Amino acid sequence: MVFRVDRRVRFADVDAAGIVFYPRYFEMINACVEDWFETGLEHGFNAMIVKGNHAVPLANIEVDFKAPSRLDDELAFKLVVTEVGRSSFKLTIKAWHEDEVRMIAKLVLVYIDMDKHVPVRIPEIMRARMLTFEEVK
Repeated sequence: MVFRVDRRVRFADVDAAGIVFYPRYFEMINACVEDWFETGLEHGFNAMIVKGNHAVPLANIEVDFKAPSRLDDELAFKLVVTEVGRSSFKLTIKAWHEDEVRMIAKLVLVYIDMDKHVPVRIPEIMRARMLTFEEVK
């Protein structure tokens, strides 16, 4: 299954050239991950971080920008899980406009205990939900 969230490119997202300023994509990627935790995994950041004692900091990100996105473009962010380890997991997020891929991001996030700041085992229920978004090969 693919997790999808749609977002319109806003004026605040573009630079003087009229295209998405690349750091804004990192904010959009983070928003997609946050939405996935909230609605896809049914365990949002409020429950995990604020009320709980866990977090999922970014350990690595690799982004390829394929084509420019412009003001008012409707982007579809599509997230798939590519791997789930003991405490880390890998995601691929692609931003599409109509039939064109605009950006591809590959992320590694780590499930940590916030008190000790160390990686801990991903809870089984969360792992099972993550795997429902596993990339079909």
